[in-house]
Amino acid sequence: MDAAQQEATARARELQRTWYGEPLGALFRRLIDDLGLNQARLAGVLGLSAPMLSQLMSGQRAKIGNPAVVQRVQLLQDLAGQVADGSVSAAEATQRMDEIKKSQGGSVLSNTTQSTTSSGAPTVKRVVREIQSLLRSVAAAGDIIDAAETLAPTHPELAEFLRVYGAGRTSDAVAHYQAHQS
Repeated sequence: MDAAQQEATARARELQRTWYGEPLGALFRRLIDDLGLNQARLAGVLGLSAPMLSQLMSGQRAKIGNPAVVQRVQLLQDLAGQVADGSVSAAEATQRMDEIKKSQGGSVLSNTTQSTTSSGAPTVKRVVREIQSLLRSVAAAGDIIDAAETLAPTHPELAEFLRVYGAGRTSDAVAHYQAHQS
């Protein structure tokens, strides 16, 4: 990718952050992970072609043009939160995704909706995924690992944090998070 393409991609991701609360690549990867989908299934539920989904995820395209697709993204975010907190089973989620696929909707994607437990607190997995998303939006995994190695001799706990959240598996990050709660 040349400098002009990199700049255009960075600009598209910044626009996505403004419009949707975060780059769509991070948002879609979280939905894929939380709902156990692959990209093709996510594209189908959203009503996008697989190439269009890929372009949105990579920042080659900034905006979701169809308001119904924007609404489906919001509905899937809500569903992912319900799956994460255990209020919706995997079987129910599959049925709900089929309903979402058929839905029509408005044009506003709220970035204020967060998955929460019944007590109103965000789920551990959601908090961890937000931390991962933030770290991965500012640097590639290899760069995060390099930074962790640089910090390890003087700041081992911070280096571990970077490795686990910036380049590790979500399950390992959840275990780390839970182990470090007071």
